[in-house]
Amino acid sequence: MTAIQEKTLAVKVRKDFPILHQTVHGKSLVYLDNAATSQKPIAVLDALRHYYEQDNANVHRGAHSLSVRATEAYEGARDKIAKFINAASRQEVIFTRNATEAINLVAYSWGLNNLKPGDEIITSVMEHHSNFVPWQMIAKQTGAVIKYVPLTKNEDFDLEGFKCLLSDKTKLVTIVHVSNTLGCINPVEEVIKLSHEKGVKVLIDACQSIPHMPIDVQEMDCDWLVASGHKMCGPSGVGFLYGKQAILEAMPPFLGGGEMINEVFFDGFTCGELPHKFEAGTPAIGEAIALGAAVDYLTEIGMDKIYAYEEELTAYLFRKLAEVPQIRIYGPQPSQDGKGRAALAAFNIEGIHGSDLSTLLDHEGVAIRSGHHCTQPLHRLFDASGSARVSLYFYNTYEEIDRFVMVLKETIDFFTNIMG
Repeated sequence: MTAIQEKTLAVKVRKDFPILHQTVHGKSLVYLDNAATSQKPIAVLDALRHYYEQDNANVHRGAHSLSVRATEAYEGARDKIAKFINAASRQEVIFTRNATEAINLVAYSWGLNNLKPGDEIITSVMEHHSNFVPWQMIAKQTGAVIKYVPLTKNEDFDLEGFKCLLSDKTKLVTIVHVSNTLGCINPVEEVIKLSHEKGVKVLIDACQSIPHMPIDVQEMDCDWLVASGHKMCGPSGVGFLYGKQAILEAMPPFLGGGEMINEVFFDGFTCGELPHKFEAGTPAIGEAIALGAAVDYLTEIGMDKIYAYEEELTAYLFRKLAEVPQIRIYGPQPSQDGKGRAALAAFNIEGIHGSDLSTLLDHEGVAIRSGHHCTQPLHRLFDASGSARVSLYFYNTYEEIDRFVMVLKETIDFFTNIMG
């Protein structure tokens, strides 16, 4: 696609997102909080509604028509996700409630059974709390030690620092692909290659990458990868864990109960086969089916086209933010064509609290996020209690960026006049 065609992508798809066509405080909505959650196209809403109106039944447990249809749609969604990330087998895709549960699954199933005192876990200072806290809990229980990859002077992942931390004691590397605060795209392929040379397992948090760029888990060669449906045009309450089949087969169940068993006796049980071994209880059936519809929707557009368009949006966003006085943007600068960084910017304005900024922007119909973005340790490194964050998706437009920056400047002027 040419640059002119790319700019029309948002215009073409916006009709598919009913929520975008509303007013907030009497102003047309500009939704720029996509790193927190994405909006849902009609195709996803219809899939969820269709399940509950036409096929609502439990999966895998009935011979009647509704159960058969529900099971086919649920397992069909698994097939779609496996193809979307190029998994080697559908058995490598485990449905979870979200990426947080997926990380905890690996932590408690693999971590508790493979880590011992003195073993080392490497993560980074930029991680989401969901990739901090479970490993801190596991380290406390196993005696393992956590080490943190620092930032470079450009405020992105320090690959040389990672190399210095990697040792014969390292048993796990668990890092984010794209930072939800710094916007940096981490060199996960190189990290995985270096780790595997030492026999170290690698988990990738792909929550901020899977919605925005093509992902091939076989090419990446990660051992596990996690994602949340609600960030990729799907509903909340569903996500998935990808894991290499041999590794998943060697891991014990995370939760016990129905569905994950083969047989149950008074003195024990036998596990079911993958992927059901890790899907105890009735799953989020409708949500999983709707996530499959989201994957269909993204696939039809083309992840390469989404990525290319968002690079252009990123370049434009940063050009416009350069006009804003006293702004401090965290993370590396993108190249002039927007490459090397995700379409988000966490920032602070000198003398103005991020929550005040976001509140006043909301009164103008512009939705951004403020807070620590579940990266408190990272904000402490910057001596900041939090930050404001603008994050884009493929349905956002250049005009929305213009309006955001205009309102941001007006808000800064408002505070300056009050404090002056």
